[in-house]
Amino acid sequence: MLAEYKPPNVIHPSIRSLQPQKKTLMSSLFGIRQINKTMVEIPSYVPKGLYMYGDVGSGKTMLMDLFFDTLPSNITHKTRIHFHNFMQEVHRELHQIKIRYGNDFDAIPFVAAQIAEKSSVLCFDEFQCTDVADAMILRRLCESLMSHGVVMVTTSNRHPDDLYKNGIQRQSFIPCINLLKERLRVINLDSTTDYRKIPRPPSGVYHHPLDKAAKSHAQKWFQFLGDFQNDPPHSATHTVWGREIHVPRASGKCAWFSFQEIIGKATSAADYLELMRSYNAFIITDVPGMDHKSRDWSRRFITFIDAVYESRSKLVMTTASPLTSLFLSRAELSEAMQAGQKSGELPEGDDHHDVSDVMRNLMDDLGMNMSMLKNSNLFTGDEERFAFARALSRLSEMGSQEWVERGMGLEHMGGKHEMESWQKVRSRWREDSL
Repeated sequence: MLAEYKPPNVIHPSIRSLQPQKKTLMSSLFGIRQINKTMVEIPSYVPKGLYMYGDVGSGKTMLMDLFFDTLPSNITHKTRIHFHNFMQEVHRELHQIKIRYGNDFDAIPFVAAQIAEKSSVLCFDEFQCTDVADAMILRRLCESLMSHGVVMVTTSNRHPDDLYKNGIQRQSFIPCINLLKERLRVINLDSTTDYRKIPRPPSGVYHHPLDKAAKSHAQKWFQFLGDFQNDPPHSATHTVWGREIHVPRASGKCAWFSFQEIIGKATSAADYLELMRSYNAFIITDVPGMDHKSRDWSRRFITFIDAVYESRSKLVMTTASPLTSLFLSRAELSEAMQAGQKSGELPEGDDHHDVSDVMRNLMDDLGMNMSMLKNSNLFTGDEERFAFARALSRLSEMGSQEWVERGMGLEHMGGKHEMESWQKVRSRWREDSL
């Protein structure tokens, strides 16, 4: 369908049409704010998009990348971006426009037209809605994009009906769900295998416990991933949204932080994305074991892991606990399992009932099981459960020799050609996340 598709010219709304209506006597008396809500209509000739959902590691992102790279030549404007990055940019644009034209200005159609100008095909990875601010604007934003002829293709961990489940004011988000189901073909990539976890030779990037060898482990990787000869270790400072991010140790394209320096502080996804643009390897030392008392750390660290993975960067860690108990203590896991067996959700003595292959290798050592995790009260919502599973899956892949050697030009990996291909992918990611 896209091979024969001719995207229409984008018609930008006028500033005047998006300004609030003039006050009437009634609105003045009762304090009613009147804002023009531009009515949009999606042309019938716009091809339906795709919505691919499935468990972690089922190949969604790989298919998205293949689709994006093989789009026909008539699609001259295309964007592939992680959904989290996309929404962050949308909120920034909305904020800047409202500063310029006032809080009553209807900024969504204005921003949508700008996006449509750059993207006839818009590819989102990891479509999700966890924030009420996103929920309130997503329907009108998607509708406006489609009205300009934008074809959306997205991946997600869940069916549209399960998006923003139990979220604040979810009823206001239902029209967005209906729009996605109507305008995107929903496909379930049902797989019992996490392809990221197919055994690969380990690279040795993760080290635990925090013993004497942990420091030398980090130092050796810093020398390997950095560029001591041309860029001796030094501190660096980067600016994001007017704030400074301090990098304690940097060399070449490698940055070294302690856990407290990057996660223990009040950092955000915007900080991590800025770092990904400047570096392609990260060393994080002294990572503690986390439990329900340190859930803020867990959430920030998972966001950081996602940013590293999406940007194809390298990650070296020294941790107090093995990966399998990085985000949950053994006591919490044991308590959750016993509660599941007591409630009848888990059979007595059956540690592997309903265990997904996605997590089996990581869970076996602790007797964990997916049913227990999904039904436990250790998480505040489904999105957190998915984020936890996704982070462990991605850490497993990033710990492989294949991941670490990718893009380094090593002869058995294809030498110069392999390095150039990896740099091309990194460059595209950097452009998409700006």
